[in-house]
Amino acid sequence: MSRVTLAQWQMLAAVVDHGGFARAAEAVHKSPSTLNHAVHKLEEQLGVQVLEPVGRQVRLTEAGELLLRRARQLIESAESLEDVASRLAAGLEAEVVLAIDQVFPAAAQAKALERFSETYPQVRVQLFESVLNGGIEMLYDGRADLVISGIEAQGFLGEPLVMVRFVAVAHPTHALHRLGRSLDLRDLAQYRQLVVRDSALRQSTNAGWLKAEQRWTVSHLNTSLDMLRRGLGFAWMPETRIEQELRDGQLKPLPLAAGSIREVPIQLIFRDQDRAGPAAHAMAAALRQAVRECAPEDSIVSNE
Repeated sequence: MSRVTLAQWQMLAAVVDHGGFARAAEAVHKSPSTLNHAVHKLEEQLGVQVLEPVGRQVRLTEAGELLLRRARQLIESAESLEDVASRLAAGLEAEVVLAIDQVFPAAAQAKALERFSETYPQVRVQLFESVLNGGIEMLYDGRADLVISGIEAQGFLGEPLVMVRFVAVAHPTHALHRLGRSLDLRDLAQYRQLVVRDSALRQSTNAGWLKAEQRWTVSHLNTSLDMLRRGLGFAWMPETRIEQELRDGQLKPLPLAAGSIREVPIQLIFRDQDRAGPAAHAMAAALRQAVRECAPEDSIVSNE
């Protein structure tokens, strides 16, 4: 038995959508007889009546409704496939690989990915949530198209994106707060510090570690935040990640005499900006726009 073609399903859908053969013929630029033949041939091949006359118009039979509902999924998939093919022919990448440091504002990251997906829904995104040298290592290895990091990358020009402010915090009941006075580094060294592990495999650092003997090292910023809320240590955290906890009183800034606030400039770095495809450039644009919309105004770094 010969197979029903995608074109036949498309013509059936046109007849239903436009309420008859004549109107559908005008819309798809085919003759009514061509559409009529295609639909009757489809019914013959399937052995099922899909249309029935209602006055001068036609409507789907119950079986036709079921079949066309499934067929529309095929039509949409075929159109999507053609769109992907045309974009690939025009140089569009099939995938964009991002390495974004965990300290980057989460709201801006989510907004950027959402905006990108609206324009390029068929482009896959691989997001690596890096720490310290992890993203830069991926850049050097050629494993990331775009990197957002607070670490300088030798041989690459970074674009200033946002200034991330870190705040030294602990749970309000933590022993450091109970000292009831201004603190210095000697005080901190006596208590457990929570540090997020560098995600680089070859050249990792311990940025921010104060040589505290009771250091706990974790792999993700969210783990550190959970431990802070449980009163298990102190840490410097990105202010945008702990806004709610500060408002609710779950965390409290440490009264350090100096160094309670640290600011880290975050950069956007292309692996190769000149050779980057339209999707990578669109992702970079989405990240810039998301920072303008989500990050505190005084933290946005202009590159003009």
